[in-house]
Amino acid sequence: MVKVTLKKGEEKRIQMGHPWIFDNEVKSIEGSYEPGDIVDVHDFKGGFLGRGYINNKSKILVRLLTRQHEEINREFFRKRIIDAWEYRQKLVDTSSCRVIFGEADLLPALIVDKFGDYLSIQTLSLGIEKYKDIIIELLNEVIQPKGIYERNDVQIREKEGLEQQKGFLSNEFETTVEIMENEIKMLVDIANGQKTGYFLDQRENRAALKPLVKDARVLDTFTHTGGFALHAAYYGAEEVTAVDISEHAIEYVNKNAELNGLQHKIKGVVANVFDYLKECQVNNEKFDVVILDPPAFCKTKSALEGAYRGYKEINLRGMKLVKPGGFLITCSCSHYMLPNLFEQMLQDAARDAKKIVRQVEFRTQAKDHPTLLGSSESLYLKCYILQVM
Repeated sequence: MVKVTLKKGEEKRIQMGHPWIFDNEVKSIEGSYEPGDIVDVHDFKGGFLGRGYINNKSKILVRLLTRQHEEINREFFRKRIIDAWEYRQKLVDTSSCRVIFGEADLLPALIVDKFGDYLSIQTLSLGIEKYKDIIIELLNEVIQPKGIYERNDVQIREKEGLEQQKGFLSNEFETTVEIMENEIKMLVDIANGQKTGYFLDQRENRAALKPLVKDARVLDTFTHTGGFALHAAYYGAEEVTAVDISEHAIEYVNKNAELNGLQHKIKGVVANVFDYLKECQVNNEKFDVVILDPPAFCKTKSALEGAYRGYKEINLRGMKLVKPGGFLITCSCSHYMLPNLFEQMLQDAARDAKKIVRQVEFRTQAKDHPTLLGSSESLYLKCYILQVM
């Protein structure tokens, strides 16, 4: 087995549970290997830290699969997949859920989402790609889906020396499927929707709207296919405006509204959200509830400063649009926008908006997206429910 030895002091983060070894943390590599091979990682004294796959084309040189001396084979992956599935069966509605959440399920760079009877899969690193055929066989055995679709059309694969690709990993099926999220019917476009097809991580946060929206006028921005908007309408909102820059997304908002008999309550608007918020402010529009659920504004640490300004702008404008005593639901899925920094941004926005806000709840991603302590990257979604005084 190839031996990767860390520099002195670099083992502490790994011992705390982080699964990534960066290339600049390595003192030496003993033995020959091919990218994607399994290697052992040791501290500078020779102590065993774990076993994982290596790829010198990536800044993440090694991703740990286990802290034990065990074979990485079919039985290893079977146990990991069964463990992940049993966790979901215990805690969430498995009719639609995230089945495997990468590092948090000790299967780095593997994402599997279940939409009704179908699975959508991403293999985001070379090491996990090498086991894709075994993983597909085991998913068919354990989950028994009617079909599996590959959504590897993501740029991050190129950093691993992999091509982007998507398509069927089973017999072909109709890729627009109907799921239930809480009490809402949703059409999910597995082939062309965002990420794996739909954002399951906000399921519990959408349900948290229930006590806030009765008879309310609601603005849902960055709505995607209408998850928050539909929940607001279903829970008793009087009218909901759902805004997204994507025509494809708003098309699905309208379809989903009709599917749930809520088309008379929901108005879909194709617009740039930044411009739309400005327009609402100029027109002195007011809402009982404003929802901000933007895409990740920063995917690298170097982009954080600009992202902070973007988050502050939409939150400042959102606060100004909320009626006194109304609510702002504001989210960030940018990992680098850490919870304390996000809260600081909200305080800055409230000060500049000349609003006093109080926190009702701080929420994170749904339970099928668990957080691995020691790996801050696995806690990425922040959701504040604030009352604007």
